[in-house]
Amino acid sequence: MDRDSIFYKIRRKGQVIAHHLLPDELMCKLYSKVVLHKDIDLKNPKTFNEKIQWMKIHYYPNNKLVVQGADKYAVRSYVESKGLGDTLVPLLGHWDSADKIDWEKLPEKFVLKCNHGCAYNILCNDKTKFDKEAAVKQLKKWMQEDFGAFNIELHYSKIKPHITCEEFLGDCIMDYKFFCFNGEPKYIYVSNDLIHDRQAQIGFFYLDGSKMPMTRDDYTDIPCVTLPPFFDEMKEAAIKLSKDFPFVRVDFFLANGRYYFAELTFTPGAGMMPFNPEKYDLEWGNELDIKILKYK
Repeated sequence: MDRDSIFYKIRRKGQVIAHHLLPDELMCKLYSKVVLHKDIDLKNPKTFNEKIQWMKIHYYPNNKLVVQGADKYAVRSYVESKGLGDTLVPLLGHWDSADKIDWEKLPEKFVLKCNHGCAYNILCNDKTKFDKEAAVKQLKKWMQEDFGAFNIELHYSKIKPHITCEEFLGDCIMDYKFFCFNGEPKYIYVSNDLIHDRQAQIGFFYLDGSKMPMTRDDYTDIPCVTLPPFFDEMKEAAIKLSKDFPFVRVDFFLANGRYYFAELTFTPGAGMMPFNPEKYDLEWGNELDIKILKYK
């Protein structure tokens, strides 16, 4: 659904109202029924999606390191603490209000982001044509949103909204996303042009680059991939960044012949990731042991 459409905006408002009126577990079940057309078991979760949904409610919101990791600004210090500061996109500025942005100090190209959710990005590839007033208006709107309320991703609700500005490294980039279980990368998905959302292509692969017989029906599939020469280095970085968590997807992107850290994703698809075939939902769920979390 187009994020600028009236239907999307109405849905978002409805989600926030529902979040305040109804129990979180009920909302998770309802959303899964609507999106995946299936019932989920949160008392005895088995599949990957079920376990992510369970952690959304019972584990992630109370884990300060998860909240830091999900924070697009605060995660930078976490990455630096792992000795990977050189993978960060250069930061041009950061502010707690859109009114404080010093436009004169920004280069001809840059990327503005809010730190407390997903798809809060504004690209400028020509400052002379950039609509600053529209950008400020959009940033102020995002800063007022509780992203965690939309799909019951409560760890996002713990993040203090902030604005960052990063160097512009291109508007059509390739992402490498490592699904890591207990600090061990197991699978990757590669995507092209995710910044333009539904124009994107996505393919799932094993760590040797061979294709997984699995697709996402909501995106065009990538049938094959040539791993970059620094893939092993990127995998080692994913290990370092994931070892503190039972599950996290460590996201990188490629630009200028190298890789950069993108983000840590704890709730892929908000726990409603469509698996095709569905058996992989259970297979991935078997990789994620939440017993120790349930009884802490």
